[in-house]
Amino acid sequence: MRRNVKATWIGVALASGIALAPDVARADASAWAFAGAGALAWKEGTAALAPRAAFNFDFGVGTTPDGPFIVGGLARLTPVVDEGLDVSLLARVATHGFQAGKFGVAVDVGGYQRLWGTYSRGVAGSFTIGLPLGFSLGVQGLYGTGDALAFGAFAGIDFLRLTIYRQSMLDAWPNPYPAHQQPATASFGPSPRFF
Repeated sequence: MRRNVKATWIGVALASGIALAPDVARADASAWAFAGAGALAWKEGTAALAPRAAFNFDFGVGTTPDGPFIVGGLARLTPVVDEGLDVSLLARVATHGFQAGKFGVAVDVGGYQRLWGTYSRGVAGSFTIGLPLGFSLGVQGLYGTGDALAFGAFAGIDFLRLTIYRQSMLDAWPNPYPAHQQPATASFGPSPRFF
């Protein structure tokens, strides 16, 4: 019995030493904070499509921005003017160029909950083209219970891609605290690392 207690304490001491030993580590994560607006056509049941203005607010996190692809998740709030709010939880796959504030794409797929009209839930998705300085253009759609359907286009800016993740226009506007480990190879224009 005494021997097992001693072995346990030695194991705890070794595990603590390994866990607490200082070493160089880099664990940057990607993040998104997007605000935009656009046009949306929606319907419920057998009603005709109704055009409305809508806003998009995305907040999310993902894997390291240094990889060729970034995988993460985000929450999207879509207030539809004169109607109400759609809330989505989405999985995102983005290219390095998208995250670095250059040219790239992101695809989002997940579920949504409608908090107005006939409450419905279902699948939502979007395709976004990322432009320099955090600007984005995209299309989105959703389909859910009660034959709820919506699709539209939006434009806006991602404030984190504009600031800490930006790797474009560095000659004219340096990024003093970049999140990327690898330096940019071009000051403006298409990224040599699209994927």
